[in-house]
Amino acid sequence: MIGAQLLDSLELVSQGKVRDVYAVGDDRLLLVTSDRISTFDVVHPNPIPDKGAVLTGLSVFWFERTRHICPNHLISFTEVPQAVKGRALLVERLEMIPLECVVRGYLAGSAWLEYRERGTVCGIELPEGLEQAAELPEPIFTPATKAAEGHDENVDFDTAAAIVGDRGLLEELRRISIELYRFGAAHARTRGILLADTKFEFGLRADRTIVLADELLTPDSSRFWPADGYKPGRPQPSFDKQYVRDWATEIGWDRTPPAPPLPSKVVDGTRARYIEVYERLTGEPFSAWLKRAGAR
Repeated sequence: MIGAQLLDSLELVSQGKVRDVYAVGDDRLLLVTSDRISTFDVVHPNPIPDKGAVLTGLSVFWFERTRHICPNHLISFTEVPQAVKGRALLVERLEMIPLECVVRGYLAGSAWLEYRERGTVCGIELPEGLEQAAELPEPIFTPATKAAEGHDENVDFDTAAAIVGDRGLLEELRRISIELYRFGAAHARTRGILLADTKFEFGLRADRTIVLADELLTPDSSRFWPADGYKPGRPQPSFDKQYVRDWATEIGWDRTPPAPPLPSKVVDGTRARYIEVYERLTGEPFSAWLKRAGAR
């Protein structure tokens, strides 16, 4: 039983900026989400307490509500070692598609920078005269490469199709991604939150079924803005790690390793934002997730 095993008895398959992945037999993985936080693709030396549990709990919340759109890789969040309950998932092992499937409903981040220079985002022409953080006429699919190290790179649809090697598959990923975005954005809006953009990752089963993987609609993979503070033409207050990015930019860090340690004010402020967005989106206290997962 995986739940009775110790973490160090499992084979570590990979370690990313945030997640550690362990093999559980030949067909399953244990996905452990740490409290590490990165900005500009560099991990800061001190963590954000409870961040991993927030990301895991939110992913489970969305996985359970989006199966009608796309199957996902979740097997269990309770059948995991006790030491990582609340921040670990037992999932299917898939053939991962080497692409970040990004959907944007608002003009922010790298999309705003590209639009300001070229009037396009990932090769998609947008109307003239849009302001920073403007809501787009329709959500757009703007894929990006997945970099093992360094920065992901936005690419146009044709380049993404070449990376995937199957244009029909990419068209289906675009359809699913936009539907997932619309579902998440509609729910978030009822909770007073705007989903500015988000990224999805997908894998394939042996029978080529598309399966949603990794995390889903979390503060790490998405930009969440409070609706009551929204005003286009400027950066927005947020519930995601933009708070940390803004601090890192303000102190003049050049975005190269090593990342600077976060002051306690930034750690506490980030933790508070992550927990608030969990509670607003799910409608339950964060402690309820920890109890349900058997973490506390």
